[in-house]
Amino acid sequence: MKQVKSLVLAGLLAFAPAIAMNGQALAQDNVAAAAPVAENAAVPADSAANAAVPAAQAAPVATVAAPPRMKPTEGIGMPKPGEYTLQEQFTSTGHTARWLHDKMLIPLIFAISILVLALMLYAMWKFRASANPVPSKTSHNTLIEVIWTVAPVIILLIVAVPSIGLLADQYKPAPKDALTVKVTGYQWYWGYEYPDAGIPEFVSNMLTEDKAKANGEPYLLAPDNRLVLPVGRPIKLIITGADVIHSFAVPSLWVKMDAVPGRLNEKSFTIEKPGVYYGQCSELCGARHGFMPIAIEALPPAQFNQWVLSQGGKLPGAAAPVTAQAAVPATPAADAKL
Repeated sequence: MKQVKSLVLAGLLAFAPAIAMNGQALAQDNVAAAAPVAENAAVPADSAANAAVPAAQAAPVATVAAPPRMKPTEGIGMPKPGEYTLQEQFTSTGHTARWLHDKMLIPLIFAISILVLALMLYAMWKFRASANPVPSKTSHNTLIEVIWTVAPVIILLIVAVPSIGLLADQYKPAPKDALTVKVTGYQWYWGYEYPDAGIPEFVSNMLTEDKAKANGEPYLLAPDNRLVLPVGRPIKLIITGADVIHSFAVPSLWVKMDAVPGRLNEKSFTIEKPGVYYGQCSELCGARHGFMPIAIEALPPAQFNQWVLSQGGKLPGAAAPVTAQAAVPATPAADAKL
């Protein structure tokens, strides 16, 4: 009898771990089976809040109309008939460059040319064969050699001071609040993208002669889509090429930068006056190189903001849209579930 009791106790001890594990598994299965019931009970409370989100998203958003297309003004942003100097400038670097060209270099070039012509005419008359049957054998004149060595050095130093300043201003980095626009040159059109405003790239192709005349714009300079920029705000252009080397050039804004594939070049400037400023590709880029016009439409800040909104973009400092999940308030049922 004692042996039977010992065998029974030994069997119970042997199977006790297995029985305990099976009990835990059954308890876990019961909890898992009860969890969907609790979740389903919380769903109606959540669905009431979630139902408001699609309804809000489905509501029509008020669209903003784009400002009317600006008409160009003759003499602003384009060459004038009979013009033989630089175009009128509408940026600070452009004013400096035009002053350097018109007030310093042109008078200096004119004076040097007249001086050299006068010296040549004097030498031809003074040392002609009839007046000097015996040629002079003078080989050195220290005073003259000092003058024609020192005078050019002084002239170059005078020109170098404003030239170096202009060169530094042309490559000055854009400030932090500048509007960034990516410009891409293609064969043969331009692409513009506004990463700061969230406006994806759109392309700009040349208008036909009939459409350009109908719009009152100069043929070969008028594209269908313009590069729209604000007046009085620093602009930072990130310029690159998609296939071959192009060159983004707008003479009246003193802007010219090569668009090189695989490289991002930067150009910064600030437009001073509203208007339409025309330019062209200035790097021989293929068969239709002469048909890659550029048109910058400079708008006052309020109209530029209106244009940004009309393109589906966002304004600086605007709050990011709230996601549907973040907009759903916590419900008592959901809190109880957690």
